[in-house]
Amino acid sequence: MTDWRHWLPDACVGAAVLIAGLLQIHGDSYFGLEPGRLAIVTGLAIAVGLCRRAPGAALLTAWLVGLAHVSSGTTLMPVEIVFVIVAFGCARWGSAATVWLSGLSIPLSAAIAVWWLGRDLFAGLEGSTMTVFIDLLRRAGGPWQPTVMVIMLLALVAPWLAGLALRFVDRARRSQASQVVAEAERDQAEEVARLREQQAQLARDVHDVVGHSLAVILAQAESAQYLPDTDPDRLRQTMDNIATTARASLEDVRQVLASTTGATAAPARHADLDSLIEGVRASGHEVEVTEVGLAQPLPPDLEVVAFRVLQEMLTNAIKHGRRDQPVRVERHWEGDLRIEVSNAVATDREETQPLTASSSDTGGQGIEGMRRRLESVGGRLDTRRRLDPPTFTATAWVPVRPA
Repeated sequence: MTDWRHWLPDACVGAAVLIAGLLQIHGDSYFGLEPGRLAIVTGLAIAVGLCRRAPGAALLTAWLVGLAHVSSGTTLMPVEIVFVIVAFGCARWGSAATVWLSGLSIPLSAAIAVWWLGRDLFAGLEGSTMTVFIDLLRRAGGPWQPTVMVIMLLALVAPWLAGLALRFVDRARRSQASQVVAEAERDQAEEVARLREQQAQLARDVHDVVGHSLAVILAQAESAQYLPDTDPDRLRQTMDNIATTARASLEDVRQVLASTTGATAAPARHADLDSLIEGVRASGHEVEVTEVGLAQPLPPDLEVVAFRVLQEMLTNAIKHGRRDQPVRVERHWEGDLRIEVSNAVATDREETQPLTASSSDTGGQGIEGMRRRLESVGGRLDTRRRLDPPTFTATAWVPVRPA
C-alpha cells in the first residue's frame, strides 16, 4: 500500500470537518461574514487530519488555530468540538513528548478560553449560541467561569484519557505478542539444541561401538598373522572371535540406531561389562581385573554409561598401550562406581603420542566424549599420564542409584 493510501482515512475525516465548518459558515447569515472563520475551519480540518499520522503537528496546528481565534476575536462555532479528536489522537498515537505536551495543554487552553469568554466580546450579539449560553449562566447567578472551565476540562480530558488508555492496551498487546514470539523462538532454539545433542549422542555411541570393535578385530587379525601354520585350531578360534566381535558390534549399532526412533536398547548387553574384558582378552591382550565391593544393579541409563565408558577406555588401551604389558581394570563399588583402566605406554614419544582429548581421536569423540557422557548423569572423568612407570590411567566415577 502506498503512502497516500495510508493517509486516505485521515484525509477523509479532515475533509468531513472542513465541509461541516463550511456548511456552518454558510448557514449562519450573521457570522458568515466575520473575518477569520474560514481560516479557523481550515486549520481545524488540518489538525484533525494530522492527529493520527503526525500527532505533534496536529497539536501545534490546534494551538495555532486557538491563538488565531483569541487574537482575531472570532466567535465560537460548534464545529470546534473537534478539538477533542486532536486531544484523543495526541494521547493515542503521539510520542511521549507529545502526550505530555497535550496533557499540559488541556488545562492551559481551558484557562485561556475562560479568560477569553469573560471579556465582553459578545455584547449586543443576542443571536449567538454562546451568548445565550453565557446569559443563562449569568441569570442563574452562579459562577459561570468555573463552570465553563470544568465543562471544557471534562470535554478535553475524557477523550485524552481514553486515548491514553487505548495506548497502554495496545502496548500491552504488543508486549504480549512479543513475549509469545520470544517463547516460540526459545522453544525452537531448545528443540534445535535437543536435536543437536541427540545427533552428538548418536555420533558418540556409534564411535564407541565401531571404534572398540575395529580395535579388537584389528588386534585379533594382527595376532593371527603370528600363529604357526601347524596350529589350524588356534587360527580357526581367532577367526571365530573376529566373527563374534563383528556380530556383537553390528548388534550394538542396530540398538544405537533403534534408540533414535524411540526403541529401547537391551540393557543386558550394556550391563555385561565382563563381555568387554573377555573381548579384549580374545584379541591377545592380557587383562588383569580387580573388583572391590559388592556389584549393584544399575538403572538402564547408568548401565549404558558404564558400558560405553569402559568400552572407550579399553579401546584406548588397545590402540595406545603396549601389547607386552597387561591392561589393568579396577571396579570399585564403594559409594559411586569407580572404573579405572591403566595401561603401559611406550617411553619413546615418537612411538606413542600422549593420550589427550585432542590426540586420542581425530573425530574428537574419545576422552571428551567420555567426559560429556559422564557429566550428563552427574559423573566425572580423570585422566593421568605417569612417567614412572610410564603408564596412562583413566578413571571414571559413575553415580550409583537404585535400579
